[in-house]
Formats: sequence, C-alpha cells, structure tokens
Amino acid sequence: MRLAVIGTGYVGLVAGVCFAEAGNDVICVDVDQEKLTRLQAGELTIYEPGLEHLFKRNLREERLLFTNDLSHAVKNSEVIFLALPTPPTESGAADLSYILNAAEEIGRLVDEYKVIVTKSTVPVGTADAVEERVARYAQGEFDVVSNPEFLREGVAVEDFLKPERVVVGTSSPRAERVMHELYHPFLMSGNPLLVMDSRSAELTKYAANSMLAMRISFMNDIANLCEQCGANVDWVRLGVGLDSRIGKRFLFAGIGYGGSCFPKDVKALIATGREFGAPQRLLEATEAVNHSQKHVLLPRIIEQFGEDLTGRRFALWGLSFKPNTDDIREAPALTIIEELLKRGAQVCAYDPEGMTPTQRIIGDRIEYAKRHYEACEGADALIIATEWNKFREPDFEYLRELLKEPIVFDGRNLYELPTMRDRGFTYYSIGRPAVQGARTEPALA
Repeated sequence: MRLAVIGTGYVGLVAGVCFAEAGNDVICVDVDQEKLTRLQAGELTIYEPGLEHLFKRNLREERLLFTNDLSHAVKNSEVIFLALPTPPTESGAADLSYILNAAEEIGRLVDEYKVIVTKSTVPVGTADAVEERVARYAQGEFDVVSNPEFLREGVAVEDFLKPERVVVGTSSPRAERVMHELYHPFLMSGNPLLVMDSRSAELTKYAANSMLAMRISFMNDIANLCEQCGANVDWVRLGVGLDSRIGKRFLFAGIGYGGSCFPKDVKALIATGREFGAPQRLLEATEAVNHSQKHVLLPRIIEQFGEDLTGRRFALWGLSFKPNTDDIREAPALTIIEELLKRGAQVCAYDPEGMTPTQRIIGDRIEYAKRHYEACEGADALIIATEWNKFREPDFEYLRELLKEPIVFDGRNLYELPTMRDRGFTYYSIGRPAVQGARTEPALA
C-alpha cells in the first residue's frame, strides 16, 4: 500500500520504517528541515534498538522517502497517518493544535478517497474534530480512523512488528477493510485486530497507560511503607506478582516513571475526567505519588552529607527515563540533578544514549563522562537513576577505589543487599533496608 506518515518523532519514525519493512511505500513528512536532511542522508534522529538496520535497508530500497512536501505525500498515498506531538497544556489537557492544523491542510488536498488515521495519543473526540476539519475543505471522500500506538520505547520495533493487539476505531466498513489489509502482515501469529468506535479506541490508549502508571505509583507507595515498617519490597513484589490475577510486570519500586507517554497521558486523562464531570481520583493520586517519588533519594543524600552540599561531587549513572532509549522527557534524573545543583553540589553524569539531549537542556551546569567509571573518579557517592544493563554488574572493587567513600544511592534497586554489605558499601535503595558499610559520619546540616 501507499502510505504517508505526518511527523517523524518516536511514533512516526518507528511506524514509517516498520510499515516500509512490510513492503509498503511510505512517505514521511516533517517541517523540520534539519531533521529531514539527516534522515535523507541515512542518519537516525532517535535512538531505538533494532531501528537503524531497518531504516537504512528501506531507505536504500526506496520504500522510505522523507520530505517536507505535504501535497506530494497526500496525493500519492491511500492512507495518511497523523503522528504529531500532543504536548500537555497548563491544565494537563492535550494540545491538539498540531493535529488539527495538519487535518485542515490535508483536507485542502483530498480529491479522492483517503483514510486519515490518528496515530498520536489523543483525547476522546479527536477523531470527530479531525473529521470536521478535513470536511471543511475536502473535495473527495475520506474516512477518519483512530489507531492508537502501544509502543514501549526501547522495544518499539518489536512491539510494532509483533503487536499484542491492534486497536482500530471506525464505523466505516470501507476503512475497516483497509486497516485489516494494512495490518495483516503484523498479525499472522493470531493476535487480534480490535475494531470499535473511535471514542473507545482513543480512551483505550489513555486507560492502558494510566493503569500501568498506577501500578508503578502503587508499588512505590508500598516501597515507602516497607522502609518505615521494616519490610523488604523485593519480597512483597514477589509475593504479589505471583498472583495470576495481578502478574509480575510494572511492580518494581524505583524513583518514578517518566518519558513521553505516562506523564502526559495520566495528565490528559485526569483533564478529560474533569471535562466530563468524572474525576479520576486514582490517577490524581498516581500523579502525586510519582512527583514525590522523584525526590525520594534526596533525604538519604542529606542524611549522609548534610543539607549544604557545597564542595560535594556526585557521580550519576543514567539520564534517560528508562534504558534503551535517549528520551529524557520527565526523567527522574533531571529532578535529582536540579536538587543537587540547588544545594551547591557538582554532578558528573554518564548515560549510553541520553547525554546529548541532556546537554541541550542542562548545558554545562554538569559534567559529562565518556565512560561510567570515569564519572566516579573522586566522587563522594554514586547515584543510579536508570537501569541500563551495563550498570548491573560493575567491578565493585574498582568502584570502591574510584569513589572517595563507598557510598551508593540506587534509585533502581540494581544490586543485592548481601552483595553490597559483603563488599563494604553504604547502600541506599528503594523500599529495602539500608546497608551500612564503611560509612562516614554524617555532616552537620
């Protein structure tokens, strides 16, 4: 099939490449000329495992085209995907201006049947609004379909090529047939394509992400309770996760969720609830817990070193909100950095993929190490904010030599308590007893 994808962010680029991999001809459209130049030259603009090989192959075989010519893309496509940003407004509601402006432009170009698909995460009623905007100008038939994405950054290619389910929101049998044909190659293992009304499809995406975010915040609240009552969240997690009604996933305690989806989608669903007079009280609590959880390591750092951190130097492992991505949006590491800088500390950070985007935001207010061990040289303590695999099995003896004192604040519970105790580390984690190793006396606040 001939497809257009409007927007080349995480969703648009992954969708465009994966659709091309299935044999479709895909035209990707963006207004950012610098980004387009890089993509046309074969340079990916995001980090996503497994994407680069597919991207270069389909670019080379001319199934993938990048352009700023929306007219060319619409005229030469049967299906047009809107994969544009929907950032939160001050109220938390999604800003639909990019989506609706694009819908108007597309409407002016429609002179024969097109299927226009909202791929972005959008609030209830967006498909209706897009249809209204396109209908103002369209000279040909069209259908608007809601087709939310369920991609996890870090495994987005696998999620797209082998989806657990595909959700399609439409009341048009003609558009339904088109979407069935388009997604058939991705569903040959038997996973379902669910067809429903567009409003239910739009709400499904928000409900799914909000449920997962709620599990994270619930477990972080339990972890904080564990610390106060002397329990160990690792055992609680195992005991809870083995219940088949609950399952094991999204029960790991940590320093909160971030990224492009959970924070934005929780805010948007809270705003939608308020709009329709159905307050989402559990999600309001979920958001509040997540906000406070990003600060949970700070009291432990202050307990160890005092409120004034002037002259203290901290190594920080991890900047991206999760491993296997360069996405730092709403990353807990950014909150930690700001809290440390506010108290006079110096920070030297390392992340396999997240340093360049962090530099664009924080600049030279912190240092950036070329290797994770380099960040620890002469540091008063190590802080772990992202669970990259390369951090899971460090050379502990070498780490002890590099740090001024063997002190680790682990926001992702990477290490076993007996391991840290046996190696003489003072070790703070989330929801587990603190390990007191070769601890220095706390500084006076």
